[in-house]
Amino acid sequence: MKRIDVPATPFHYPFSPGRTALVVIDMQRDFVEPGGFGASLGNDVTRLHAAIEPIATLLAAWRARGWPVVHTREAHRGDLSDCPPAKRLRGAPRLRIGDAGTMGRLLIRGEPGTAIIPALAPLADELVIDKPGKGMFWSTGLHDMLQAQRVSHLVFTGVTTEVCVQTSMREANDRGYDCLLVEDATESYFAEFKAATLAMIAAQGAIVGWHAPSAALLAALDPA
Repeated sequence: MKRIDVPATPFHYPFSPGRTALVVIDMQRDFVEPGGFGASLGNDVTRLHAAIEPIATLLAAWRARGWPVVHTREAHRGDLSDCPPAKRLRGAPRLRIGDAGTMGRLLIRGEPGTAIIPALAPLADELVIDKPGKGMFWSTGLHDMLQAQRVSHLVFTGVTTEVCVQTSMREANDRGYDCLLVEDATESYFAEFKAATLAMIAAQGAIVGWHAPSAALLAALDPA
């Protein structure tokens, strides 16, 4: 299949259609809705809502073409055996990981708060990865799953830009994937952190990867 070139920063991002997965990072209720872990940290969760529609549009485009899709959820075991104290006890949030909130225990697998929001709900044949860390490769087996599907390129969306998205993108870069971050399909609780992340990943000749708006990516998919 013909290679697709996307106008991007710092230069065009080329990818092979059948070998490129769309990655949706942590679009779960605990980060996006009131009463979840994001809100317990004192954040305005509505700041993340701007990314929902662009992600939904990209999901529709990937699904229409039968290309691979990966969803991640930051979620821990109920006994917190995969959540080190260094993570759980840091700072002074209103509620900590594992505490009971309005959507069940925060960031615990199987609780309502860890569910991906309905607008972006995974399909039955799409990969859904529960990750105990910020990066999507740590302790998940995802790399082997992607290699089994011959995936070589990853298009990143989701939240938050500077934490789980950037960490996952850096992990992917170290494993040899060429990565594009979709600018309007990612968000942060802090606008300046998102801007800094975009600058960092594309610096020095795409040292971590590329970034582009969803309009540029969609136009490249359907040039007519």
